[in-house]
Amino acid sequence: MKILVDADACPVKEIIVRLAKQRSVPVTMLIDTSHQINDGYSTVITVDKQADSVDFALMGLLFREDIVVTQDFGLAAMVLGKGARVVNQNGMIYTNDNIDKLLMERHIGAKVRRGGGRTKGPAKRTKEDNERFETAFIKLLEVSP
Repeated sequence: MKILVDADACPVKEIIVRLAKQRSVPVTMLIDTSHQINDGYSTVITVDKQADSVDFALMGLLFREDIVVTQDFGLAAMVLGKGARVVNQNGMIYTNDNIDKLLMERHIGAKVRRGGGRTKGPAKRTKEDNERFETAFIKLLEVSP
């Protein structure tokens, strides 16, 4: 098992590294060229700043027993398709039972925005978001794939 992180805008990198180090689980952070990471533990892979380049690189490294951290519903769907586990930065574990609804909501929001409408942005990050992520992430680390 390894942890793969869509790390460009990931607010929980420190939590991931802390928990992974405690369990000696390797972490790979994937970023594009507009970001830099050096946490002293993770392997960092930098890819070109192209649409979905981090997603494609991550999928190329993914195995069934891995855990992925991403807020990207499309990437989460691909990860689930490979049989791996995936969680977002707020602690929501993506499953085959919730991914279709999430993708549909994303599609509807994009359609509204293309038509000139506005959709609500994400709420300000809270301590509770970090706590929910940590609880869900520990659950994934402790359960065999």
